[in-house]
Amino acid sequence: MKAAALRLLSHREYSRAELRAKLCRKGYAEAVVEQVVEDLVSEGWQSDGRFAEMLARSRAEKGYGPYRIAQELRQHGIDSDFGAEDGRDWNALIHKIYVKRFGETIPDSPKERAARERFLRRRGFESEQIRFLFKYLKVQVFESHDSV
Repeated sequence: MKAAALRLLSHREYSRAELRAKLCRKGYAEAVVEQVVEDLVSEGWQSDGRFAEMLARSRAEKGYGPYRIAQELRQHGIDSDFGAEDGRDWNALIHKIYVKRFGETIPDSPKERAARERFLRRRGFESEQIRFLFKYLKVQVFESHDSV
């Protein structure tokens, strides 16, 4: 069974919980699976930290925010207080996602602003990051009109 687990891990990273579930679905006894997974962890073949970093990097590159990433980590069985302390520049990422979707424009109406905020929340960005973005965009628009 250890060979089966190593085969799985050779294709991609798995969280401990995912690896356990996958091996149990293959018909291995739960107690044996638990011991094999613990052995793999102690030998460095499986790491929840490595899995979390891989998932976070992948999702951030696709434009997802810290709330959404933390939620996905919990779905994979990793309890994490993921967010601002991970070193990523979330304000730069939210700006990049916003500009890609809406350009450098600010919303014309409260209804339009609410729609854009909902889009950013679905992407997993927090209210504070969204407020910061809109303040930044207002300053940018003001400065561009001021320099003309």
